[in-house]
Amino acid sequence: MPRLLQRSLIASLLIALLLSTSGCGCRQYRRRKNELRRAQLRTLQLYRENQDLAGQAEMAGQLAEQNSQLEQSLAAAQQNLDVANQRLENLSAERAALNEKYSTLLTGLKNPLGGGTNRRFEELAKKYPEFEFDPVTGVSRFNGDLLFPSGSDVVRPEGVELLREFASIMNDPDAKQFHILVVGHTDDQEIVKAGTRAKHETNWDLSAHRSTAVVKSLAKIGLDEPRMGVAGYNKFQPVTANADDSGRQQNRRVEIYILAPDATVAGWDGPSMVR
Repeated sequence: MPRLLQRSLIASLLIALLLSTSGCGCRQYRRRKNELRRAQLRTLQLYRENQDLAGQAEMAGQLAEQNSQLEQSLAAAQQNLDVANQRLENLSAERAALNEKYSTLLTGLKNPLGGGTNRRFEELAKKYPEFEFDPVTGVSRFNGDLLFPSGSDVVRPEGVELLREFASIMNDPDAKQFHILVVGHTDDQEIVKAGTRAKHETNWDLSAHRSTAVVKSLAKIGLDEPRMGVAGYNKFQPVTANADDSGRQQNRRVEIYILAPDATVAGWDGPSMVR
């Protein structure tokens, strides 16, 4: 083989070997570069996940603190509610005892009026069908709808006329020495209208306000105020079941108890009262 050809062949082999070695290095570089890029992306993903977990942990801590504060507030509110309920029970017991005292007193009353006064009240009952008079006990009963519009403590004009005739009888010389106790009653329907609740929050208020309105009307007509007293029984002294409108109408009423001068009602001093 000529020397020049031999040298060319060797040079070609060296170039081929060099090119072969260079191609393998490029592929390995690209592979490692891709692996590094994937590792960087995974690292960034893990970093973001850690950031999210840290944020969630912080939020969980804040929620736990808020929950603890709410539990403390709830415990304090429950304690206040327990105290209020206990006070309410005590007041209810006192009110029940007072109601029982009044009921016992009033049911044991006997009519102190004379025959002439009784007859005048019986004639008044005939004139006004919604006014009742019990000649045995001397108790007068006014249907609530006769005296007042629904939910109101303003006496109707026709109610004022009836009270005027009632006061006239009580100012008669035969009855002028007697006292009266005006007692308001309601049915079992709770007060729901906002306008009514603004004036009478509960039936306790409405029953007491109505009996007070009757006393004020009688005083304006001419009945001496020291002879009168008021009470309100809410729905708790029904004369019949509140099963329908008719029953509820009967239970909405104002009763007037005529008392002898020496009758003691909640500290009433009778004839020794200062006027």
